[in-house]
Amino acid sequence: MEVITFSKLIADVMKYNPSEIEMVTKAYRYAEKNHLHQKRASDEDYITHPLAVAYTLSEMHADRNTLCAALLHDVIEEADVTKEDLQREFNEDVANLVDGVSKIDEITFASKREKRDANIRKLVTSMKEDPRILIIKLADRLHNMRTLHYKEEIKQKEKALETMEIYVPLAHYIGAFRLKCELEDLSLFYLKNDTYREVKNKINLAKEKNEEHLYEMVINLLQVLAKENIERDIKIRTKNIYSVYKELEEGQGIDDIHDLLALKIMVADIKNCYHSLGLVHNEYPPLNHHFKDYIALPKTNMYQSLHTTVFSPQERLVQAQIRTFAMDKIASFGLTAYWDINKGAAKKVMQEDLREKSQFFQALNELNATIVDNREFVDQAQAELFAENVYVYTSAGDIIQLPSGATPIDFAYKIGAEEGNNMILAIVNGQEVSFDYQLQNNDRVKIVTDKITEGPSQTWLDQAKTTSAKVKIKEYNKRNLRLQRKGVKMDTTNDD
Repeated sequence: MEVITFSKLIADVMKYNPSEIEMVTKAYRYAEKNHLHQKRASDEDYITHPLAVAYTLSEMHADRNTLCAALLHDVIEEADVTKEDLQREFNEDVANLVDGVSKIDEITFASKREKRDANIRKLVTSMKEDPRILIIKLADRLHNMRTLHYKEEIKQKEKALETMEIYVPLAHYIGAFRLKCELEDLSLFYLKNDTYREVKNKINLAKEKNEEHLYEMVINLLQVLAKENIERDIKIRTKNIYSVYKELEEGQGIDDIHDLLALKIMVADIKNCYHSLGLVHNEYPPLNHHFKDYIALPKTNMYQSLHTTVFSPQERLVQAQIRTFAMDKIASFGLTAYWDINKGAAKKVMQEDLREKSQFFQALNELNATIVDNREFVDQAQAELFAENVYVYTSAGDIIQLPSGATPIDFAYKIGAEEGNNMILAIVNGQEVSFDYQLQNNDRVKIVTDKITEGPSQTWLDQAKTTSAKVKIKEYNKRNLRLQRKGVKMDTTNDD
Protein backbone atom coordinates (compact mmCIF):
# COMPACT_ATOMS: atom_id res chain seq x y z
CA MET A 1 0.00 0.00 0.00
CA GLU A 2 1.24 3.48 -0.89
CA VAL A 3 2.79 5.42 2.02
CA ILE A 4 1.19 8.84 2.43
CA THR A 5 3.56 11.57 3.56
CA PHE A 6 2.78 15.11 4.63
CA SER A 7 4.50 16.48 1.52
CA LYS A 8 2.27 14.26 -0.65
CA LEU A 9 -0.84 15.59 1.12
CA ILE A 10 0.29 19.19 0.67
CA ALA A 11 1.08 18.62 -3.01
CA ASP A 12 -2.45 17.31 -3.50
CA VAL A 13 -4.08 20.23 -1.65
CA MET A 14 -1.94 22.71 -3.62
CA LYS A 15 -3.69 21.56 -6.81
CA TYR A 16 -7.11 22.82 -5.73
CA ASN A 17 -6.82 24.95 -2.57
CA PRO A 18 -3.32 26.49 -2.21
CA SER A 19 -4.53 29.37 -0.02
CA GLU A 20 -5.35 27.00 2.87
CA ILE A 21 -1.97 25.26 3.14
CA GLU A 22 -0.99 27.22 6.25
CA MET A 23 -3.90 26.01 8.40
CA VAL A 24 -3.65 22.43 7.13
CA THR A 25 0.05 22.48 8.04
CA LYS A 26 -0.80 23.78 11.51
CA ALA A 27 -3.32 20.94 12.00
CA TYR A 28 -0.73 18.37 10.91
CA ARG A 29 1.90 19.73 13.34
CA TYR A 30 -0.65 19.77 16.16
CA ALA A 31 -1.70 16.17 15.46
CA GLU A 32 1.91 15.03 15.08
CA LYS A 33 2.81 16.53 18.47
CA ASN A 34 -0.19 14.98 20.26
CA HIS A 35 0.33 11.53 18.71
CA LEU A 36 4.08 11.55 19.44
CA HIS A 37 5.34 8.11 20.59
CA GLN A 38 2.00 6.49 19.73
CA LYS A 39 2.11 3.51 17.37
CA ARG A 40 -0.40 1.62 15.26
CA ALA A 41 -0.73 -2.18 15.12
CA SER A 42 1.64 -2.06 12.12
CA ASP A 43 4.27 -0.44 14.39
CA GLU A 44 4.11 2.70 12.22
CA ASP A 45 3.89 6.12 13.83
CA TYR A 46 0.27 6.87 14.64
CA ILE A 47 0.31 10.06 12.57
CA THR A 48 0.38 7.93 9.42
CA HIS A 49 -3.30 7.12 9.99
CA PRO A 50 -4.76 10.66 10.15
CA LEU A 51 -2.45 11.58 7.25
CA ALA A 52 -3.96 8.79 5.15
CA VAL A 53 -7.50 9.82 6.09
CA ALA A 54 -6.80 13.44 5.16
CA TYR A 55 -5.23 12.36 1.86
CA THR A 56 -8.33 10.33 0.92
CA LEU A 57 -10.40 13.46 1.53
CA SER A 58 -7.99 15.67 -0.42
CA GLU A 59 -8.56 13.38 -3.41
CA MET A 60 -12.22 14.46 -3.11
CA HIS A 61 -11.12 18.13 -2.89
CA ALA A 62 -12.34 18.47 0.70
CA ASP A 63 -12.51 21.94 2.22
CA ARG A 64 -9.91 23.27 4.65
CA ASN A 65 -11.82 22.59 7.88
CA THR A 66 -12.62 19.01 6.82
CA LEU A 67 -8.94 18.34 6.08
CA CYS A 68 -7.92 19.81 9.43
CA ALA A 69 -10.54 17.73 11.23
CA ALA A 70 -9.31 14.60 9.41
CA LEU A 71 -5.77 15.24 10.62
CA LEU A 72 -7.05 15.89 14.15
CA HIS A 73 -9.83 13.30 14.23
CA ASP A 74 -8.22 11.10 16.91
CA VAL A 75 -6.68 13.69 19.23
CA ILE A 76 -9.70 13.78 21.58
CA GLU A 77 -9.82 9.97 21.85
CA GLU A 78 -6.11 9.22 21.80
CA ALA A 79 -4.49 12.30 23.37
CA ASP A 80 -5.08 14.75 26.19
CA VAL A 81 -7.00 17.22 24.00
CA THR A 82 -10.50 18.64 24.49
CA LYS A 83 -13.02 20.10 22.09
CA GLU A 84 -12.43 23.48 23.73
CA ASP A 85 -8.69 23.18 23.02
CA LEU A 86 -9.41 22.67 19.33
CA GLN A 87 -11.82 25.57 19.23
CA ARG A 88 -9.13 27.87 20.67
CA GLU A 89 -6.36 26.55 18.42
CA PHE A 90 -8.40 26.37 15.20
CA ASN A 91 -12.08 27.30 15.05
CA GLU A 92 -15.53 26.14 16.12
CA ASP A 93 -16.20 24.29 12.87
CA VAL A 94 -13.05 22.15 13.15
CA ALA A 95 -13.78 21.45 16.84
CA ASN A 96 -17.35 20.36 16.04
CA LEU A 97 -16.18 18.05 13.25
CA VAL A 98 -13.56 16.35 15.43
CA ASP A 99 -16.02 16.03 18.31
CA GLY A 100 -18.59 14.55 15.92
CA VAL A 101 -16.14 11.89 14.70
CA SER A 102 -14.86 11.04 18.22
CA LYS A 103 -16.39 8.08 20.03
CA ILE A 104 -18.39 8.62 23.21
CA ASP A 105 -16.35 8.06 26.39
CA GLU A 106 -16.69 4.38 27.35
CA ILE A 107 -16.93 5.18 31.04
CA THR A 108 -20.63 5.93 30.55
CA PHE A 109 -21.52 2.39 29.39
CA ALA A 110 -22.16 -0.88 31.18
CA SER A 111 -21.18 -3.09 28.22
CA LYS A 112 -19.25 -3.10 24.96
CA ARG A 113 -22.53 -3.56 23.03
CA GLU A 114 -24.05 -0.46 24.66
CA LYS A 115 -21.03 1.62 23.69
CA ARG A 116 -21.11 0.28 20.11
CA ASP A 117 -24.81 1.04 19.68
CA ALA A 118 -24.46 4.56 21.09
CA ASN A 119 -21.53 5.33 18.79
CA ILE A 120 -23.28 3.93 15.71
CA ARG A 121 -26.29 6.09 16.53
CA LYS A 122 -24.09 9.12 16.98
CA LEU A 123 -22.43 8.44 13.62
CA VAL A 124 -25.56 7.86 11.53
CA THR A 125 -27.44 10.80 13.03
CA SER A 126 -24.45 13.13 12.60
CA MET A 127 -25.62 13.82 9.04
CA LYS A 128 -28.35 16.06 10.44
CA GLU A 129 -25.74 18.35 12.02
CA ASP A 130 -23.03 18.10 9.37
CA PRO A 131 -22.68 15.48 6.59
CA ARG A 132 -18.91 16.00 6.63
CA ILE A 133 -18.71 14.11 9.96
CA LEU A 134 -19.93 10.96 8.23
CA ILE A 135 -17.61 11.51 5.27
CA ILE A 136 -14.57 11.80 7.56
CA LYS A 137 -15.66 8.64 9.38
CA LEU A 138 -16.00 6.76 6.09
CA ALA A 139 -12.48 7.81 5.07
CA ASP A 140 -11.29 6.75 8.54
CA ARG A 141 -12.92 3.33 8.16
CA LEU A 142 -11.46 2.94 4.66
CA HIS A 143 -7.89 3.34 5.91
CA ASN A 144 -8.57 1.01 8.85
CA MET A 145 -9.84 -1.60 6.38
CA ARG A 146 -6.83 -1.09 4.12
CA THR A 147 -4.54 -1.85 7.09
CA LEU A 148 -6.69 -4.58 8.66
CA HIS A 149 -4.11 -7.27 7.88
CA TYR A 150 -2.18 -6.15 10.96
CA LYS A 151 -5.04 -7.25 13.23
CA GLU A 152 -5.76 -10.79 14.44
CA GLU A 153 -8.29 -12.83 12.45
CA ILE A 154 -11.23 -12.45 14.83
CA LYS A 155 -10.84 -8.65 14.78
CA GLN A 156 -10.58 -8.70 10.99
CA LYS A 157 -13.90 -10.49 10.66
CA GLU A 158 -15.61 -8.29 13.28
CA LYS A 159 -14.50 -5.10 11.49
CA ALA A 160 -15.34 -6.47 8.05
CA LEU A 161 -18.84 -7.50 9.15
CA GLU A 162 -19.49 -4.13 10.81
CA THR A 163 -18.24 -2.39 7.67
CA MET A 164 -20.68 -4.34 5.49
CA GLU A 165 -23.61 -3.80 7.87
CA ILE A 166 -23.09 -0.10 8.69
CA TYR A 167 -20.48 1.72 6.62
CA VAL A 168 -21.25 0.28 3.17
CA PRO A 169 -24.95 1.28 3.34
CA LEU A 170 -24.00 4.75 4.58
CA ALA A 171 -21.55 5.21 1.70
CA HIS A 172 -24.29 4.03 -0.68
CA TYR A 173 -26.87 6.48 0.65
CA ILE A 174 -24.60 9.50 0.19
CA GLY A 175 -23.68 8.26 -3.30
CA ALA A 176 -19.97 7.72 -2.51
CA PHE A 177 -19.67 4.87 -5.03
CA ARG A 178 -15.88 4.53 -5.04
CA LEU A 179 -15.72 4.42 -1.24
CA LYS A 180 -18.59 1.94 -1.13
CA CYS A 181 -17.03 -0.42 -3.67
CA GLU A 182 -13.64 -0.53 -1.98
CA LEU A 183 -15.22 -1.07 1.44
CA GLU A 184 -17.32 -3.93 -0.01
CA ASP A 185 -14.34 -5.59 -1.67
CA LEU A 186 -12.12 -5.30 1.41
CA SER A 187 -14.88 -6.70 3.61
CA LEU A 188 -15.39 -9.68 1.28
CA PHE A 189 -11.61 -10.25 1.30
CA TYR A 190 -11.66 -10.79 5.07
CA LEU A 191 -15.03 -12.50 5.39
CA LYS A 192 -14.70 -14.97 2.47
CA ASN A 193 -11.13 -14.86 1.25
CA ASP A 194 -11.26 -17.93 -1.00
CA THR A 195 -14.45 -16.66 -2.66
CA TYR A 196 -12.92 -13.20 -3.08
CA ARG A 197 -9.90 -14.63 -4.91
CA GLU A 198 -12.05 -16.92 -7.06
CA VAL A 199 -14.34 -14.07 -8.17
CA LYS A 200 -11.37 -11.77 -8.80
CA ASN A 201 -9.79 -14.39 -11.06
CA LYS A 202 -13.05 -14.78 -13.02
CA ILE A 203 -13.24 -11.01 -13.54
CA ASN A 204 -9.63 -10.87 -14.74
CA LEU A 205 -10.24 -13.69 -17.23
CA ALA A 206 -13.38 -11.95 -18.52
CA LYS A 207 -11.42 -8.72 -18.95
CA GLU A 208 -8.72 -10.50 -20.95
CA LYS A 209 -11.37 -12.04 -23.19
CA ASN A 210 -13.47 -8.92 -23.76
CA GLU A 211 -11.32 -5.81 -23.40
CA GLU A 212 -9.99 -5.82 -26.97
CA HIS A 213 -13.39 -5.61 -28.63
CA LEU A 214 -14.53 -3.05 -26.05
CA TYR A 215 -11.59 -0.82 -26.95
CA GLU A 216 -12.65 -1.14 -30.60
CA MET A 217 -16.12 0.05 -29.61
CA VAL A 218 -14.60 2.96 -27.65
CA ILE A 219 -12.53 4.11 -30.66
CA ASN A 220 -15.52 3.83 -32.97
CA LEU A 221 -17.87 5.73 -30.65
CA LEU A 222 -15.31 8.49 -30.04
CA GLN A 223 -15.16 9.01 -33.80
CA VAL A 224 -18.97 8.91 -34.15
CA LEU A 225 -19.43 11.51 -31.39
CA ALA A 226 -16.64 13.66 -32.80
CA LYS A 227 -18.44 13.87 -36.17
CA GLU A 228 -21.41 15.35 -34.30
CA ASN A 229 -19.10 17.85 -32.51
CA ILE A 230 -20.06 16.38 -29.11
CA GLU A 231 -17.59 17.02 -26.30
CA ARG A 232 -16.96 13.52 -24.95
CA ASP A 233 -14.88 11.05 -23.01
CA ILE A 234 -15.34 7.27 -22.88
CA LYS A 235 -13.92 4.85 -20.32
CA ILE A 236 -14.30 1.15 -19.65
CA ARG A 237 -15.78 0.52 -16.21
CA THR A 238 -15.25 -2.84 -14.45
CA LYS A 239 -17.85 -3.98 -11.91
CA ASN A 240 -16.37 -4.35 -8.43
CA ILE A 241 -15.64 -7.78 -6.97
CA TYR A 242 -18.41 -7.79 -4.34
CA SER A 243 -21.11 -6.82 -6.85
CA VAL A 244 -20.03 -9.64 -9.16
CA TYR A 245 -19.99 -12.03 -6.20
CA LYS A 246 -23.60 -11.09 -5.38
CA GLU A 247 -24.74 -11.79 -8.94
CA LEU A 248 -22.90 -15.11 -9.03
CA GLU A 249 -24.58 -16.02 -5.72
CA GLU A 250 -27.95 -15.38 -7.37
CA GLY A 251 -27.17 -18.03 -9.98
CA GLN A 252 -25.77 -16.02 -12.88
CA GLY A 253 -22.69 -17.16 -14.77
CA ILE A 254 -19.82 -14.74 -15.25
CA ASP A 255 -20.65 -14.44 -18.98
CA ASP A 256 -24.28 -13.60 -18.14
CA ILE A 257 -23.38 -10.41 -16.27
CA HIS A 258 -23.90 -7.93 -19.11
CA ASP A 259 -22.53 -4.97 -17.14
CA LEU A 260 -19.38 -6.72 -15.88
CA LEU A 261 -17.48 -4.43 -18.25
CA ALA A 262 -19.37 -1.32 -19.28
CA LEU A 263 -18.71 1.66 -21.53
CA LYS A 264 -18.99 4.90 -19.58
CA ILE A 265 -19.77 7.72 -22.04
CA MET A 266 -19.51 11.26 -20.68
CA VAL A 267 -20.74 14.37 -22.51
CA ALA A 268 -21.26 18.03 -21.64
CA ASP A 269 -25.03 18.30 -21.15
CA ILE A 270 -28.30 16.38 -20.88
CA LYS A 271 -29.32 17.14 -24.46
CA ASN A 272 -26.21 15.40 -25.74
CA CYS A 273 -26.85 12.43 -23.42
CA TYR A 274 -30.00 11.62 -25.37
CA HIS A 275 -28.38 12.51 -28.70
CA SER A 276 -25.49 10.15 -27.88
CA LEU A 277 -27.96 7.43 -26.93
CA GLY A 278 -29.41 7.56 -30.45
CA LEU A 279 -25.93 7.45 -31.97
CA VAL A 280 -24.98 4.41 -29.86
CA HIS A 281 -28.16 2.60 -30.92
CA ASN A 282 -27.47 3.49 -34.54
CA GLU A 283 -24.09 1.77 -34.29
CA TYR A 284 -25.04 -1.18 -32.08
CA PRO A 285 -28.52 -2.78 -31.85
CA PRO A 286 -30.08 -2.32 -28.38
CA LEU A 287 -31.63 -4.95 -26.14
CA ASN A 288 -34.86 -3.03 -25.54
CA HIS A 289 -35.87 -4.42 -22.16
CA HIS A 290 -32.48 -3.49 -20.69
CA PHE A 291 -32.88 0.30 -21.04
CA LYS A 292 -33.16 2.52 -17.95
CA ASP A 293 -33.42 6.30 -17.77
CA TYR A 294 -31.94 7.42 -14.45
CA ILE A 295 -31.67 11.00 -15.73
CA ALA A 296 -35.42 11.54 -15.91
CA LEU A 297 -35.86 9.39 -12.78
CA PRO A 298 -32.68 9.59 -10.65
CA LYS A 299 -31.90 6.89 -8.11
CA THR A 300 -32.58 7.75 -4.48
CA ASN A 301 -28.85 8.36 -3.85
CA MET A 302 -28.62 11.09 -6.55
CA TYR A 303 -27.23 8.78 -9.26
CA GLN A 304 -28.11 9.89 -12.79
CA SER A 305 -27.29 8.15 -16.07
CA LEU A 306 -28.80 6.48 -19.11
CA HIS A 307 -28.24 2.72 -19.16
CA THR A 308 -28.62 0.76 -22.37
CA THR A 309 -27.47 -2.74 -23.28
CA VAL A 310 -26.36 -3.29 -26.87
CA PHE A 311 -25.01 -6.09 -29.05
CA SER A 312 -21.34 -5.67 -29.92
CA PRO A 313 -20.02 -6.69 -33.37
CA GLN A 314 -18.91 -9.96 -31.71
CA GLU A 315 -22.56 -10.47 -30.64
CA ARG A 316 -21.73 -9.97 -26.98
CA LEU A 317 -23.97 -7.91 -24.71
CA VAL A 318 -22.36 -4.67 -23.54
CA GLN A 319 -23.82 -2.04 -21.24
CA ALA A 320 -23.31 1.62 -22.13
CA GLN A 321 -23.78 4.26 -19.43
CA ILE A 322 -24.31 7.77 -20.78
CA ARG A 323 -24.15 10.82 -18.50
CA THR A 324 -22.81 14.34 -18.21
CA PHE A 325 -19.38 15.04 -16.75
CA ALA A 326 -21.04 16.50 -13.63
CA MET A 327 -23.27 13.42 -13.27
CA ASP A 328 -20.20 11.22 -13.52
CA LYS A 329 -18.51 13.11 -10.71
CA ILE A 330 -21.58 12.68 -8.50
CA ALA A 331 -21.90 9.02 -9.56
CA SER A 332 -18.34 8.40 -8.34
CA PHE A 333 -18.23 10.61 -5.25
CA GLY A 334 -21.84 11.41 -4.29
CA LEU A 335 -22.17 14.23 -1.77
CA THR A 336 -18.40 14.64 -1.68
CA ALA A 337 -18.48 15.84 -5.30
CA TYR A 338 -20.06 19.07 -4.04
CA TRP A 339 -16.69 20.14 -2.66
CA ASP A 340 -15.53 20.47 -6.24
CA ILE A 341 -18.81 21.58 -7.81
CA ASN A 342 -20.05 24.05 -5.18
CA LYS A 343 -16.75 25.10 -3.54
CA GLY A 344 -17.43 27.20 -0.41
CA ALA A 345 -21.15 26.41 -0.42
CA ALA A 346 -20.59 22.63 -0.40
CA LYS A 347 -21.66 21.99 3.21
CA LYS A 348 -24.89 23.94 2.74
CA VAL A 349 -25.74 22.13 -0.51
CA MET A 350 -24.97 18.75 1.08
CA GLN A 351 -27.40 19.47 3.92
CA GLU A 352 -30.10 20.79 1.58
CA ASP A 353 -29.89 17.74 -0.69
CA LEU A 354 -30.08 15.36 2.25
CA ARG A 355 -33.02 17.20 3.76
CA GLU A 356 -35.00 17.67 0.55
CA LYS A 357 -34.07 14.69 -1.65
CA SER A 358 -32.84 11.83 0.53
CA GLN A 359 -35.58 9.38 1.54
CA PHE A 360 -32.98 7.58 3.66
CA PHE A 361 -32.22 10.77 5.61
CA GLN A 362 -35.91 11.43 6.18
CA ALA A 363 -36.52 7.87 7.39
CA LEU A 364 -33.46 8.07 9.62
CA ASN A 365 -34.75 11.25 11.26
CA GLU A 366 -38.12 9.60 11.89
CA LEU A 367 -36.43 6.63 13.53
CA ASN A 368 -34.24 8.88 15.64
CA ALA A 369 -37.24 10.92 16.82
CA THR A 370 -39.28 7.80 17.60
CA ILE A 371 -36.86 5.41 19.32
CA VAL A 372 -35.10 6.26 22.59
CA ASP A 373 -33.13 3.08 23.27
CA ASN A 374 -29.83 2.91 21.33
CA ARG A 375 -29.94 -0.84 20.76
CA GLU A 376 -33.49 -0.71 19.42
CA PHE A 377 -32.51 2.21 17.19
CA VAL A 378 -29.53 0.34 15.69
CA ASP A 379 -31.55 -2.86 15.24
CA GLN A 380 -34.35 -1.01 13.46
CA ALA A 381 -31.92 1.01 11.33
CA GLN A 382 -30.27 -2.21 10.22
CA ALA A 383 -33.62 -3.88 9.50
CA GLU A 384 -35.22 -0.94 7.68
CA LEU A 385 -32.41 1.17 6.25
CA PHE A 386 -29.21 -0.87 6.02
CA ALA A 387 -30.70 -4.13 4.71
CA GLU A 388 -31.93 -4.89 1.19
CA ASN A 389 -34.33 -2.31 -0.26
CA VAL A 390 -37.07 -2.38 -2.86
CA TYR A 391 -37.68 0.53 -5.22
CA VAL A 392 -41.24 1.07 -6.40
CA TYR A 393 -43.02 3.74 -8.43
CA THR A 394 -45.91 6.03 -7.63
CA SER A 395 -48.60 6.57 -10.27
CA ALA A 396 -46.81 9.86 -11.06
CA GLY A 397 -43.54 8.00 -11.76
CA ASP A 398 -41.65 9.00 -8.60
CA ILE A 399 -39.35 6.35 -7.07
CA ILE A 400 -40.07 5.34 -3.48
CA GLN A 401 -37.45 3.46 -1.45
CA LEU A 402 -38.69 0.94 1.12
CA PRO A 403 -37.13 -1.94 3.07
CA SER A 404 -37.45 -5.43 1.63
CA GLY A 405 -40.72 -6.95 2.85
CA ALA A 406 -42.55 -3.61 2.88
CA THR A 407 -46.26 -3.63 2.08
CA PRO A 408 -48.76 -1.14 0.56
CA ILE A 409 -49.34 0.08 4.12
CA ASP A 410 -45.70 1.22 4.35
CA PHE A 411 -45.96 2.79 0.89
CA ALA A 412 -49.12 4.73 1.79
CA TYR A 413 -47.67 6.14 4.99
CA LYS A 414 -44.42 6.97 3.19
CA ILE A 415 -46.53 9.22 0.93
CA GLY A 416 -48.25 10.79 3.93
CA ALA A 417 -50.34 10.16 7.06
CA GLU A 418 -53.56 11.11 5.28
CA GLU A 419 -52.97 8.60 2.49
CA GLY A 420 -52.31 5.87 5.04
CA ASN A 421 -55.23 6.67 7.34
CA ASN A 422 -57.68 6.93 4.43
CA MET A 423 -56.44 3.93 2.40
CA ILE A 424 -59.19 1.56 1.23
CA LEU A 425 -57.52 -0.14 -1.76
CA ALA A 426 -53.98 -0.87 -3.00
CA ILE A 427 -53.41 -1.28 -6.74
CA VAL A 428 -50.08 -2.79 -7.84
CA ASN A 429 -49.27 -3.03 -11.56
CA GLY A 430 -52.95 -2.46 -12.35
CA GLN A 431 -54.22 -5.22 -10.05
CA GLU A 432 -55.79 -4.94 -6.60
CA VAL A 433 -53.60 -6.57 -3.93
CA SER A 434 -54.04 -7.31 -0.24
CA PHE A 435 -52.54 -4.92 2.28
CA ASP A 436 -50.00 -7.55 3.36
CA TYR A 437 -48.66 -7.98 -0.23
CA GLN A 438 -44.87 -7.67 -0.21
CA LEU A 439 -43.78 -5.05 -2.72
CA GLN A 440 -41.23 -5.99 -5.38
CA ASN A 441 -38.68 -3.91 -7.29
CA ASN A 442 -40.24 -1.80 -10.06
CA ASP A 443 -43.83 -2.33 -8.87
CA ARG A 444 -46.18 0.51 -9.83
CA VAL A 445 -48.31 1.32 -6.79
CA LYS A 446 -51.48 3.35 -6.51
CA ILE A 447 -53.30 3.95 -3.22
CA VAL A 448 -57.07 4.52 -3.37
CA THR A 449 -58.37 6.61 -0.46
CA ASP A 450 -61.74 7.57 0.94
CA LYS A 451 -62.19 10.16 3.66
CA ILE A 452 -65.24 8.30 4.93
CA THR A 453 -63.41 5.29 6.32
CA GLU A 454 -62.86 3.67 9.67
CA GLY A 455 -59.15 4.28 9.34
CA PRO A 456 -56.29 1.83 9.93
CA SER A 457 -57.15 -1.42 11.68
CA GLN A 458 -55.11 -3.00 14.45
CA THR A 459 -54.00 -5.78 12.07
CA TRP A 460 -52.09 -3.20 10.02
CA LEU A 461 -49.48 -3.05 12.79
CA ASP A 462 -48.51 -6.66 12.02
CA GLN A 463 -48.59 -6.10 8.26
CA ALA A 464 -46.46 -2.94 8.21
CA LYS A 465 -42.68 -3.23 8.05
CA THR A 466 -41.51 0.32 8.78
CA THR A 467 -41.41 2.03 12.16
CA SER A 468 -42.77 5.18 10.55
CA ALA A 469 -45.97 3.44 9.42
CA LYS A 470 -46.45 1.71 12.77
CA VAL A 471 -46.01 4.96 14.70
CA LYS A 472 -48.58 6.75 12.54
CA ILE A 473 -51.07 3.88 12.93
CA LYS A 474 -50.63 3.93 16.70
CA GLU A 475 -50.99 7.71 16.80
CA TYR A 476 -54.24 7.49 14.85
CA ASN A 477 -55.63 4.72 17.04
CA LYS A 478 -54.76 6.56 20.27
CA ARG A 479 -56.36 9.74 18.99
CA ASN A 480 -59.42 7.81 17.82
CA LEU A 481 -59.79 6.11 21.20
CA ARG A 482 -59.63 9.44 23.05
CA LEU A 483 -62.28 10.93 20.79
CA GLN A 484 -64.54 7.88 21.08
CA ARG A 485 -64.46 8.23 24.84
CA LYS A 486 -65.63 11.78 24.38
CA GLY A 487 -68.35 10.66 21.95
CA VAL A 488 -66.70 12.32 18.92
CA LYS A 489 -66.46 10.49 15.56
CA MET A 490 -62.88 10.40 14.16
CA ASP A 491 -62.12 12.41 11.00
CA THR A 492 -59.36 10.68 9.01
CA THR A 493 -58.31 13.78 7.12
CA ASN A 494 -55.14 15.54 8.13
CA ASP A 495 -55.35 19.31 8.45
CA ASP A 496 -51.61 19.81 9.05
